[in-house]
This record gives sequence, C-alpha cells and structure tokens, in this order.
Amino acid sequence: MVQTQHLESALKDFFGYSVFRPGQKQIIEEALNNQDLLVIMPTGGGKSLCFQLPALLKPGLMIVVSPLIALMQDQVDSLQDNGIGATFLNSTLDYATERSRQQAILQGKIKLLYVAPERLLSERFQAFLQVIIQRVGVTGFAIDEAHCVSEWGHDFRPEYRNLSQLRRQYPQIPVLALTATATARVQEDIVQQLQLRQPKIHLNSFNRANISYSVETKTKNSYQHLLQAIKEQPGAGIVYCLSRRKVEEITNKLQADGIKALAYHAGISDRSGNQTKFLRDDARVMVATIAFGMGINKPDVRFVFHYDLPRSLESFYQESGRAGRDGEPAQSKLFFSFGDIKTIDYLIGQKSDPNEQRIAKQQLNQVIDYAEGSTCRRTIILGYFGERFVGNCQNCDNCLNPKPIENWTIEAQKFLSCVARCEQRFGMKHIIDVLRGSKSKKVQQYGHHLLSTHGIGKDKTPEEWKTLGRALLHQGLVAESDDGYRVLKLNKQSWTVLRKQQEVQIAINRNQEKIKAAANNTYREEAEALFEKLRKLRKQIADEQSVPPYVIFADSTLKVMVQRQPQTKIAFAKISGVNEYKAEQYGEQFLSVIQEFWRSHQPKTSSSPNESQLATLKLHQQGLSIKEIATQREFSPRTICQHLSDLLAMSQPVEINQLVARPRKEIILKAIAKNGDQSLKPIKETLGDNYNYEEIRLVRGWWQGEQKKQQKNT
Repeated sequence: MVQTQHLESALKDFFGYSVFRPGQKQIIEEALNNQDLLVIMPTGGGKSLCFQLPALLKPGLMIVVSPLIALMQDQVDSLQDNGIGATFLNSTLDYATERSRQQAILQGKIKLLYVAPERLLSERFQAFLQVIIQRVGVTGFAIDEAHCVSEWGHDFRPEYRNLSQLRRQYPQIPVLALTATATARVQEDIVQQLQLRQPKIHLNSFNRANISYSVETKTKNSYQHLLQAIKEQPGAGIVYCLSRRKVEEITNKLQADGIKALAYHAGISDRSGNQTKFLRDDARVMVATIAFGMGINKPDVRFVFHYDLPRSLESFYQESGRAGRDGEPAQSKLFFSFGDIKTIDYLIGQKSDPNEQRIAKQQLNQVIDYAEGSTCRRTIILGYFGERFVGNCQNCDNCLNPKPIENWTIEAQKFLSCVARCEQRFGMKHIIDVLRGSKSKKVQQYGHHLLSTHGIGKDKTPEEWKTLGRALLHQGLVAESDDGYRVLKLNKQSWTVLRKQQEVQIAINRNQEKIKAAANNTYREEAEALFEKLRKLRKQIADEQSVPPYVIFADSTLKVMVQRQPQTKIAFAKISGVNEYKAEQYGEQFLSVIQEFWRSHQPKTSSSPNESQLATLKLHQQGLSIKEIATQREFSPRTICQHLSDLLAMSQPVEINQLVARPRKEIILKAIAKNGDQSLKPIKETLGDNYNYEEIRLVRGWWQGEQKKQQKNT
C-alpha cells in the first residue's frame, strides 16, 4: 500500500497545485489501493489527475485507453510539459519512432502510455504487453471516455465493448473507468461491459454553474444573431453544426464578416492543423460537426453555440461543457428549429437496427423537451443525469426572463391519474389523447375511451398538456422509461401530488398564443393564395364550357380543397361537392394546381429533403417502383417522380439506373447538354415522342446533382 499522507506534496511536485479539487483525493487513495473505480466528473472537473497521480506514485506503467489521437496528443503534451514520462503509440508514428518509444517503456522511463482500444487488444500489442508486465509491471488500465462502451451513451463505439477481455486476461490488474457524462443506465452498462469488480463509484455534481444556458428559435435572421452573439463574446468559441455543408457555409460567412473562423469536419484533410490553430489562438472560432469533440482541452473557450440541434441531451451537455473549463463565466446557446428535427429523424431512419433507432429517437425527443422547456434549463439538464436541482439558477434564459408561474396542481392530478388508469404503459401523446377525449383507433383499441379520465382535459390544448407533461418530467414528478419507448411511469413524487401533499407550479409561455396567431396569419395568407388559384382555374374551365363558375364547383368545395390539399384522385373524390364524374373530369387539373402549390410551399433547401421527400426515398430504397410508391402514399406518380427528381438534384441516394435504363439516360443527357437544364420542353422536343417528361425530369435531377458535386470539388 502506498502512503497517502503526502499526496498534497506530490500534487504540488508533479502538477503545481496546492489543493485537490472536490472528490479527487479519495479517488486517488482508492486507486493507490488497487480498487476498481468508476469516476464520473464533469468536463473540467479534473478526472485525468485521478489516474495520472496514482500512475506516478506506483511502480510500473499505467496504460490509458483513449478513443482519439487528438486526445492522446493533448494529454501527453500536457504531461510532458510538466516533465512527466508519458507517451502514446498510434498509427501516426513511423517504425523507428514506435520502436524508440517501446524501448523507453521497457527501460522504465514512461509512467503513462496512451493507446486506442483497437491497438491495445491487437495480437501484436498483446505480445508486447506480456513483456511490459514481466519487465516493469502494469499498475492499471485507465479507460478514459468510458461512456463510449455503452450504446445508451452519446458516443457509443463498438470497439470499446471488447475491453471486457482485459478483466479475463489480466484479472489482477485494476481497471479505472472515467467519463464526464453518464446517466444511471450508462453507469450500469459501463460496470457490466468492463466487468468491474465491486467498483467504488464516484459521482460528482454535473452542475456547471459558470455556464449560462439559453435557447433561441432559429429564423431567417439567425445567422445575423449568431454573428452578433459572437461579436459580443470575449475570447474563443465553438459553433456546432449538423452537417459538413453547414459547417462550410457558416465558416465562409464568418470569415467574410471579419471573424477568424476555421472549419472542422471529417472531410477536411488538415483537421489537426485547424485544431492546432484554434488551440493556439490563431483562430478565434471553430465551426465544427460533432467530429470536433473529445480531447479539446482548451480551458478558455468562452462560448459554445449549437447552430443546429444536437442529437442527444448528453452530447449537448458534453459539447456545451467545452466552454468555461477554467471555471470562468461562459455561454451556451442553442438555436432551435423544427427543420433540424426532420433532418435528424432522417438520419435516425438510416440506422439498420430498430433498437438503435428507438434509443436515438428518445434521445432526440429529450433534446426537444429541453429546447421547448419553460422551466430552469439547469434543472432539465441535471434531471436528465438523475441529479435534483432545487431553486432558481439565475443563469439561464428561463430564470433570467421567467414566464408566469401558475398553479396546475389539479391538471397534474388529472394527468397522473390518467397515467395510472392507462396502467403506466403509454407515452405522453397517448395520455394527452385520452385526456382530450380522442376517439382514435388506438384509444378505442385499448378501451381507454371508457376510462373516467377520458375527456376530462378538453379545456386545455395539446400544447398546454405537453407543457405540463414536460414540467412533471423535469421536476421529477413523473418518470419515463429509458428503453427508448418513452413510457410514463409513476414514482414516489407522483403519489405526493395525487394525494394532495404537494402542489405543482409550472411556467406557462403565454407568448405561445402570439406565435400560434402569427402561424395562423401565415396559414390564412397561404390558404387565400391557393383559393385564388383554384378560383382562377374554375373560371377558366367555366368560360370554356360557357357556364357559371359555381356549376363547376361551389366556393365551399374549393375551401375544402384548400383545407385538405388532396394529392390523389382518390382523396380528391372524397371531398364534399366532388362526385365520381367531376373527379374524372376535373381531377387532374385541380390536383395539378394543388400539388404545385404544395411543392412551392415546402421548405426551400438546396440539399435538405423535406419530410415527404424522405418518405418517398425510404420506399424507393426498399425497391418499390414509382407506381408502387404512388399507390402506397396515395400520391400521383407525377408527384413521386418530382420527389425523386428533387432528391437526385440534392445528391441523395436514389438509384437513377433503377428508374431510367442506362442507354436512355445517356441519350437524355446529350439532349440536356445541348439544350441546358432550365426547361424540359426543348429537351423533350429534341428527343421526340419516344421519351416522356417523367424520365427526362429524373435524368435532369441526376445531372443537376452531378454538377453540384463537381462544383463542390473544384
């Protein structure tokens, strides 16, 4: 056993600090006693010291498992700067350098060796490890970023799962697992996957009191708001974006506006060079995807702005936590957009494992709950990690600009009672449907239309019930299953509310009514525009037939068309005022106007498919033909063809050769090269009657997508 009474002296000698941070000393003492450990400390809390100091005080070598080269480099540089024997072995080293470092290890000159999990478990390294054990000994395996072992964590890495071999192969060597973020589920998974033996678990508070949290709705002017926020902040910062394209776009704009900004994503060859410039203050802002993450130990980052929605609350906490590692005031701002939700939903849909999809969907919904929450942001974040935060933090937008607080105890009792009567087997949407008296198929299927709680909440809107449901979750007054299904469960606190032992106070955003009013105004304007287009078409047809317009369709029928916006003849025929004859006579003409209007009012993004296009893409990838997709979606084949054409132009994964035979595609491409891609008519005239507009439109979409790729690469 290593004596611990002089730990403060060792701390000063090796690292220059006079006192330990909270929790560090006890962890180090247990590590010195060869105890398995699970250490959860927030970013900047000093968890690295918890394995570094024991490594220096014990004879032998500490092997540190690290997932990223950048992380290894950063920690080794810091240790070497303190005169400590540390090194790493990874794929960046040439043969001579690797041999030199191996010799230094066997000569006892190295106290900490950083390796990736793949290298550690490789046959070649395992042979070297046996030599290390015989000659200098191994004092422990420190698994850094241990949340990577869990599929419930925010950065799951399958190779981390294999680290369980360490316990089987080297049962006498202690294992220290360390991470900045881990929910109770992830903690349990880490212990199980790494086969820790009766580990001591140290869980520090997740509260980063120096970070101010805020959420801003993303609008057309959000870039200007981002620019202004950056100008108002001192020092360096990070802007996270969801895609490489968005990273490049924001970086270029910031540079044009005089901000020293650099981009970071997996497609940049010199990522490490940009990272170095940022760490060295040669650049003030790093605009990055989540590829820029672990190992960024720059302590003086003053702000982290999420320009796009993060995929989970855990990753948001981890990324925003890169600000203010020095304990000084820092800012976290999230720009919230429903368009981002569709994008992430699409990415989730690309996962092959249904279980992974379910988990990812739950994680996304938790981020949405945070963004739309009206209570203290800190309460929501800490509650996610199972930590209760009581009181007003006075360091988030909701606390600094509080919304009116109202007593919703009675409504909460109704809500919780409904959860109980539904046998705690359903999520929030179903509970709200029951409360509001829905007669949906699902409600009736389970007999919930017969419950006493059915319809007792008709006086509140779905959004108001959702606000209450979120508040109950955030305040710990109801629980949610963590298996991805988001099933609501009663807990001890729920019963204190139901028994009238506790009141429920929630913040109500009365501005929601203004937002809804604005949305309704927008909808009315759009509805009026479509109504006028349909009236114009009706007048044209009526004039051709020399009859009054109302003979074709009454105004009331046109209004229903506007309201429902049917996309197929079947749906068109179901409208009041449309019989089978009129559907056959006028259906195509009216549907054409409605479909064109619908397409023109979809979000205009050059490379981001909308929800309907994504649904078409998914069916196409399942091998369905255009006709089969149209039938399944109740759209016209022309609309599906337009979807696929737009997707091709966005370089989405549509198989053009599955839609148009290769020889015909080549002939159409020649016609496009001759006539340009602005109009289909001259292309069709060049090709003649053997080619139809649908296949021309598809090939043009593919051609446009290829042109964009070439422009991007030049």
